[in-house]
Amino acid sequence: MQRLLSTLFALLLTLALGGCGYNDFQRLDEQTSAAWSEVQNQYQRRADLIPNIVASVKGEASFEQDTLTRVIEARAKATAIQVTPETLNNPEAFAKFQQAQGELSSALSRLMMVSERYPTLQANQGFRDLRVQLEGTENRITVARNRYIQAVQEYNVLARSFPSNLTAMVFGYKPKANFANPAGTDLSAPPKVDFGTK
Repeated sequence: MQRLLSTLFALLLTLALGGCGYNDFQRLDEQTSAAWSEVQNQYQRRADLIPNIVASVKGEASFEQDTLTRVIEARAKATAIQVTPETLNNPEAFAKFQQAQGELSSALSRLMMVSERYPTLQANQGFRDLRVQLEGTENRITVARNRYIQAVQEYNVLARSFPSNLTAMVFGYKPKANFANPAGTDLSAPPKVDFGTK
């Protein structure tokens, strides 16, 4: 009788531990970290391209210095934010990082739009090659961010679902921050572009 009870207890314990989600948390946490690493790699690739783009544009004597300055400052701000694994679990730090990257994207978009006004710059093969590389990098950033968003979604569903949410509470697995549009941004409205006059 005691042997039957201990076998039954071992079976119940195995079933309980198998359904607790601990191993799923380990897998999804690693998956999220790997996806985030790819996002960072692509952001770094973009940051590495910027000095070459700025150098190409500086060769155009009449190019708008204000636009260049904004790109340089946005790059400095974006690369100054140190992202650690803890950043993924800190919504405020994650939002700050996301805002800096968004400002850099905006500054680069403006630079590319303004550069279209300079025919000699558009004719420069080196600049055109850098522009293609930048466009490819922006596409890679989008793909990497989408993979990260999916990984975080899967992780967060596990962290909030019953009974795995009990495991999350016991082992301290909190939902992770995800990309979102900046507060107050209307995604349905087209962006406003103001080239200004100089």
